[in-house]
Amino acid sequence: MATEDDIAIAAVELTNAAFYAAHEARDLDAMRSVWEHSPRAACVHPGWPILRGWEAVEESWRQIFQGPGRSQFILTNEEVMVDGDMAWITLDENLVDGGNTGTIAATNVFVRTSKGWLLTLHHGSPVLVTASDA
Repeated sequence: MATEDDIAIAAVELTNAAFYAAHEARDLDAMRSVWEHSPRAACVHPGWPILRGWEAVEESWRQIFQGPGRSQFILTNEEVMVDGDMAWITLDENLVDGGNTGTIAATNVFVRTSKGWLLTLHHGSPVLVTASDA
């Protein structure tokens, strides 16, 4: 029998999957549907400054989707934690963009709202490859 935490974890995983599907499809409407539209929304894209507030976050996705790259994500090392009305997923985004590949260590934070679980923070940091890793 599924517990309340199991149900919450499954719902958070679905929202997380929708986030990456929206990213891969470059679908701004789909991206809007997974984010909390509030001043506490925040996003840190690799190499970008901290973006705070839904308007800044939305504009960043608009710019990314209008850019030349097409990204595919292979998600690994995922762990979901739920604590009341907050949840987070830590994971590795194994990014394939054209002929290039790389790994981004990411944290996605979700809040439970009347509309379900919504993303309120995405933070991605590139994983550096050292000579011993190559």
